[in-house]
Amino acid sequence: MTRTDQAPPEPPPLDAAAGRASVAPGYADVVLDNLSRRFPYAAHHATSSPADQRLPRALHPAFHTAYDWHSCVHMHALGVSLLEFGLDRGRDAALRRALARNLTAGKLLVEARYLRDNPGWERPYGWAWLAGLAAACASSPDDEARQWGLVLEPVVDVVGGLVLDWLARARWPVRHGVHTNSAFGLGLLLDAFVSLGLSEEADACAAAAHAWFGTDRDWPQRWELSGQDFLSAGLSSADLMRRVLAPTEFADWFSALLPGLSGESRILLPVGVSDETDGSMVHLHGLNLSRAGQAARIAAALEGAGAGAAASTLREAVRPLLAAGLSAVVSNEFMSSHWLATFAWDAICSAAMLEATDTRT
Repeated sequence: MTRTDQAPPEPPPLDAAAGRASVAPGYADVVLDNLSRRFPYAAHHATSSPADQRLPRALHPAFHTAYDWHSCVHMHALGVSLLEFGLDRGRDAALRRALARNLTAGKLLVEARYLRDNPGWERPYGWAWLAGLAAACASSPDDEARQWGLVLEPVVDVVGGLVLDWLARARWPVRHGVHTNSAFGLGLLLDAFVSLGLSEEADACAAAAHAWFGTDRDWPQRWELSGQDFLSAGLSSADLMRRVLAPTEFADWFSALLPGLSGESRILLPVGVSDETDGSMVHLHGLNLSRAGQAARIAAALEGAGAGAAASTLREAVRPLLAAGLSAVVSNEFMSSHWLATFAWDAICSAAMLEATDTRT
């Protein structure tokens, strides 16, 4: 249940390197735990016959732990990122062994085949984390991680083709606050495709962003949230559009999206969780963390455009949101620990970058 007798922990120190280094060992332990847990696992596999009753390890030899496929994928991505942050020798070696055990050419070819044979599966959330994992590997200063990036290329090729086909057919975005949210997935995919040099796929994501969200106005933020959101639909669309609009254009777009934004706006207020054993209710911890990361990135974009008032409001919201979400990251409750560390890492990194650019006097 909710920890009602404990205040949320303060966020780690947020200078760009030290803050992340302070949490990296604990988060590495979370990754190691996740990559060793085969059960419980939610396979989300649509069986085709009575004979089609394969275990997760057979369906997904690379990503069959951490409760479900997409969480396993983004735990691998987090693990790759943590290798850069000075882990002690034992943790570093254990993390490398766990990642190398799964990121092999043979296992990833099975994953690529499954995605190709099930083209709507994990769209777009799982696709986005897979592309993000590949980008994290390819851009890593670590030689071993870059080798994993090479063996991921066939899976990325499949994901790229799936994305192009989806965007060619889809007329409308999905706007709710869970996995199929179009804006969140497009943002991660766009970042990954740009990093990987996949220009056709990146251009398709940018075009979809403009078509689906470019004319958004007066987002009804008072209607956020529902009881199992881990994403803000409004902030997710803004976090996407700051990627594809010039700074001044984005500032105008954001002003029209959320006119009158203030520190009391519901979209920026931390929320609590009444039952941490409930896998849907615990999503609200992730909402605090995803809002913190998105608010930090949007604030930085607005400051670059000179939109000081809205940027200041968003900047002030980051730490309370971050503190509320961090309370559940390192936990014995698997409904939290199988995924929240990735969102916490993203939020900490984004908050650190924002604080590093603080020019206020």
